[in-house]
Amino acid sequence: MELPKSRDEVVERYSRVFSPASRVTYAPIVGVRAENARVWDIEGREYIDFLSDAAVQNVGHNNPRVVEAIVEQAKKLVHFTFIYGFPVEPLLLAEKLVEVAPVESPKVTLGLSGSDANDGAIKFSRAYTGRRTILSYLRSFYGNTYGSLSITGLDFELRSKVGELSEVHYIPYPNCYRCPFRKEMGSCRMECVDYIKEKFEGEVYGEGVAALFAEPIQGDAGMVVPPRDYFKRVKKILDEYGILLVVDEVQSGMGRTGKWFAIEHFGVKPDIMTIAKPLGGGLPISAVIGREEVMDSLPPLGHTFTLSGNPVASRAALAVIEEIEEKNLLKRAEKLGNYAKKRLEKMKEEHELIGDVRGLGLMLGVDLVRDRDTKERAYDEARKVVWRAYELGLILAFLQGNVLRIQPPLTIEEETLEEGLDRLDRAIGDVEEGRVSEEALKKVKGW
Repeated sequence: MELPKSRDEVVERYSRVFSPASRVTYAPIVGVRAENARVWDIEGREYIDFLSDAAVQNVGHNNPRVVEAIVEQAKKLVHFTFIYGFPVEPLLLAEKLVEVAPVESPKVTLGLSGSDANDGAIKFSRAYTGRRTILSYLRSFYGNTYGSLSITGLDFELRSKVGELSEVHYIPYPNCYRCPFRKEMGSCRMECVDYIKEKFEGEVYGEGVAALFAEPIQGDAGMVVPPRDYFKRVKKILDEYGILLVVDEVQSGMGRTGKWFAIEHFGVKPDIMTIAKPLGGGLPISAVIGREEVMDSLPPLGHTFTLSGNPVASRAALAVIEEIEEKNLLKRAEKLGNYAKKRLEKMKEEHELIGDVRGLGLMLGVDLVRDRDTKERAYDEARKVVWRAYELGLILAFLQGNVLRIQPPLTIEEETLEEGLDRLDRAIGDVEEGRVSEEALKKVKGW
């Protein structure tokens, strides 16, 4: 096996062996070492990571507590199947998840990714209610397995090629900046809630709906935060029809928004919750957490995998939870998030390119527009900002083609956060002043 020696060599070799279906490119960063919020590439260049590995590294890259737990467990027991046996590590993890989850009388299943967790939630919902219809949101994202893909409202191109599960219906998400009902913030009558009732009256049989799948904050739609009382109003309707509320916390969970789970900001308790990304501190693990009677509705092996409950991944997840608790990272996420949001709001005053700043905790979005009145999405400009940020040593990405994704580790040092925001400020300014070449558009593909 010949090890690559340069960034360009790695990128070229990637193109030869990996299917394009498995990845997307923002910048050619070949990460070989990382520590907390900093990453070093194969050529020794240092970057500040404002993505946390796509919201995975909530407790920082190579967190010492997590690394120690992984090494210690790997020396004792790498795997002993959770399906047939009773390894201790997944038990301790499940007990801890039951303790922190905002679900009444919860039980747990473990998996490998957010996608399979959402697949499981579909199965539990249908099994418990005896109903098949699923409600989901436009511009939502739940994963890439067949089930999670089928309830995703963001990209229908793939489904046109490979097919999908049936009996899935969509409703608009309450996006106050880009209201689907053309209302202005503060002057609407929550038409987005009334739409659900209209859906039941004119298109979908309400008593036949198993569940509504929702992201408390729509991540891949561009960090869209609903009004604080939205989910309370929706839950009232769901309860009238016996419909379960399933909340996807894959991106927003484990302290990201300043609470263990983002749904806690909105004052409702879900019937089922899915988590993954940051849970394993970089190792693949997921969980479905739901009310006991719901989680008991599937037969044995109804939702499990050979590597479910892997002892090493479970120990890593326990270490993540311990780190969040002992370092008080919920409070830290709130504090740093408030500071970052204020800085971004100040940038908005200085840069016409910024149309909106939104988010909770360290889950923030910066909506770039070509015109603040029309809110025309600044697609090319966003790609240029990401490229210029890369040149300045800042790892950044965009969502929906124009919304900058700001999700640094909850453990990021204050001075590192400040430095990263300075680099972002400069990148936006350089784009506005025409100092970024059109060549950047060929290099940054994005999603």
